[in-house]
Amino acid sequence: MKTHTITINPRFCETDALGHLSNISYFIYLEEARTRLFDELRYGGRTDDWHFILASTKCDFVNQGFFGRRLRVETNISRIGNKSFQCIHRIIEEETDKLIAIGEAAVVHFNFQTQTSEPLPDDLRALLAQYLVPSIEETTPSQSCEKK
Repeated sequence: MKTHTITINPRFCETDALGHLSNISYFIYLEEARTRLFDELRYGGRTDDWHFILASTKCDFVNQGFFGRRLRVETNISRIGNKSFQCIHRIIEEETDKLIAIGEAAVVHFNFQTQTSEPLPDDLRALLAQYLVPSIEETTPSQSCEKK
């Protein structure tokens, strides 16, 4: 099983009045992780060739994040359906390996010309399967915070 990983350097403008990372910033980090995964898979690098639409997203805030503390976003796939797949993201403070947040995103394979969802192509399904976790329990905080 592969895990896609990116690093984020939170900017001062991404904090709130209390000095914490603003809750909206986490969704930006999750989007960055997903689009970089799609780029790595060579699926969706250009908007005129884009085939994904976000059906839902959520983020559970586990610990506080702060400006100046580099983050690592680890992404796996928790489910591959007929026309969609589910991403699971872990946002971890890089220096301490502390879990900051867990995000999920349901992504639909979409035809923008016909405005309908379409079955996932077999080649995309195979690429996603490389990142598939056998069960959602493998992405729980107690296991995702362990040093690799």
